[in-house]
Amino acid sequence: MEKQITREDALTRKGFKHACHIMLYGDTSAKLFGKIPIKHIVLMQMRFDGLLGFPGGLVNPSKETLEAGLSRELHEEVGVAVFVGVDNHMCSCLSSSCPNLITHFYIKKMTESELNELEKAAVATAADHGLEVLGMVRVPLYFLRNGGGLPYFLSHSFISNSRAQLLSALQRCRLLSQGEIEKAVSQAEQMRCTRSGDPH
Repeated sequence: MEKQITREDALTRKGFKHACHIMLYGDTSAKLFGKIPIKHIVLMQMRFDGLLGFPGGLVNPSKETLEAGLSRELHEEVGVAVFVGVDNHMCSCLSSSCPNLITHFYIKKMTESELNELEKAAVATAADHGLEVLGMVRVPLYFLRNGGGLPYFLSHSFISNSRAQLLSALQRCRLLSQGEIEKAVSQAEQMRCTRSGDPH
């Protein structure tokens, strides 16, 4: 479990690197197969290392604000200059996997049309497409038979604490209920155990 600290505390600490990432999301009336409500669009990305993560990257607070740096990273990775403000900040944490790294996580709600345009730009104009970023991915927030949908998605491999960030943001934004999140996590763990051959 990563230790949370305030944004202000994070900026006063010397000798730390800062990584800023963001969950961009919005509402949709679309239905899968014309009958399963999708309800929400949540964007993540497939990274160059094959792991799932959120758009963003390293920011140097001595040269730019965290939010300006995150906006710059977004322009490189998704091809669109998305404004990010302090009010979009969700949490800052001391990384448990990388010494002297503080992670900052943001959430921003956008319209469906804005998200659609961003996905197009991520392929057509983003400098990092096909290099550091292999593609944008929508998180399936629904449940299908045999664990399809969110449980299967959560059983994949995520970078650092991005899986925990996703689950926390889904709850914070009330995109799923606590019961739905717990169900998805439980089913995902069962899938991981089945794949590894561990009956427990």
